Amino acid sequence: MWGTRSSRGNDSVDCIACGETVTRSAAREYDKEGDRWDRKGKTFEHLCKECHTGLCHQPRDELEELLVEIDAGELSEIEFLDRYARAVEERYGPLDHER
Repeated sequence: MWGTRSSRGNDSVDCIACGETVTRSAAREYDKEGDRWDRKGKTFEHLCKECHTGLCHQPRDELEELLVEIDAGELSEIEFLDRYARAVEERYGPLDHER
């Protein structure tokens, strides 16, 4: 049977952003699919509270697919930014550079 919620936070987890080891109760769950509420069959990664606070919490529909499509993990920063900007413009139209 499941333990009480208060007994589940005692394990240690590693923050995927900074590498710090924190107690589970001092961490935030991270789901790269962006749907942490659908818990069936999932294993979550974790972020420490400081790294979680620093995240952009905007929707990221299609982001993972786009990054794979442009081979993001294999590029220099300049190549990544160039390919990413071009891919976004191809999918969604011109980027708005005014603020």
